[in-house]
Amino acid sequence: MPRLTVVHAAKFYPPVRGGMETVIADLCWGTAEEWHVRVVAANDAPRTIHERVGAVDVVRAAAFGAVASVPLCPTYPAHLWRLRSDCVVLHEPNPVAGAALFLRTPAARLIVWHHSDLVRPFWAPHTYGHVQRALYRRAECVIVSSPHLADHSPLVQQARRVVVIPFGVPIDRFRHLTEGQRAIRDRLKASVPGPRVLFVGRFVYYKGVDVLIDAAAQSGGTLLLVGDGPLEPELRQRAIARGIQDRVRFLGRVSDEDLPAYYQAADVLVLPSVAKTEAFGVVQVEAMAAGIPVVSTNLPTGVPWVNQDGVSGLVVPPADAGRLAAALGRLAADPDLRARLGRGAAARAADLFTRDRMVATFKDVVERAIHAPEALADSRATRAEV
Repeated sequence: MPRLTVVHAAKFYPPVRGGMETVIADLCWGTAEEWHVRVVAANDAPRTIHERVGAVDVVRAAAFGAVASVPLCPTYPAHLWRLRSDCVVLHEPNPVAGAALFLRTPAARLIVWHHSDLVRPFWAPHTYGHVQRALYRRAECVIVSSPHLADHSPLVQQARRVVVIPFGVPIDRFRHLTEGQRAIRDRLKASVPGPRVLFVGRFVYYKGVDVLIDAAAQSGGTLLLVGDGPLEPELRQRAIARGIQDRVRFLGRVSDEDLPAYYQAADVLVLPSVAKTEAFGVVQVEAMAAGIPVVSTNLPTGVPWVNQDGVSGLVVPPADAGRLAAALGRLAADPDLRARLGRGAAARAADLFTRDRMVATFKDVVERAIHAPEALADSRATRAEV
């Protein structure tokens, strides 16, 4: 049987950092030995680059700035249309690629991976949303990362078939540290007073870091903020205004190599997101793999499905600093609870959220979509993951 050719229509591709980009790269690398795998993505400069990244062919279309976080790539559609394939996988939200595939799909099969609903700008669901709904109805299936997202996303409800494939990470990378990583972990534990409350992510509106700082003002310990973003100056001022600047440490970006040490140095990871733009929260899985309990918010997305209240951590209402502070205080005061939830987190990560499981399930779904789409099970009907 000839090798399949699969094209991923992505917004960006590594080394651009981000949760969607990491997932796409893992899917590509995990299937490139058996398929011809190609990616079309936006570049971060006004020139087009054709390159081979490992066994994956990547086209980075020239971008001339961005509007509302959408890269302006006038040649993106032409590059996408030029690639003949057995299947195109559209990673949404992605207005440039979605509009191109709405006009012309250069493959017999289309799959949409719905990473999150498009919330901003406010007019997007009323404009590009029309294109999305048409694509979701046309696709052989729409993939989502959790049953919660399948249940709550109005876009996903347009699909003919919905398949749940949880995001996965390389579990052992966060569980077993190298000698250098252990040195970083030990240094953090020795120099940072506990309890150590860790946040990993971008400083943007939907992450709720402002709520986390307000909660830290009502609880003890040290807040470790790993990441950066446009709201950093405002957040620094907020910590000063709350009088806790000595207990809030802005650590900037941490390399992928060093990040597991930060998880293992922490007593708890917090994902305080306040908007459904946060569809899953891969950092939750990374912390769980490290055996760290998680405090997250009860959003109408996959976030509270990934971190289950009382099993792998605690779940609180979004944008509620008081309830968040109470959860942090409860964990700080009860080391036995932290240990029990940490064990539950590690077990849940190993059972559901491995990278190998994600890639194997994706491979099976794509091959069925190409050869026998009618055999794809609709998760809305079965309520079981593929």
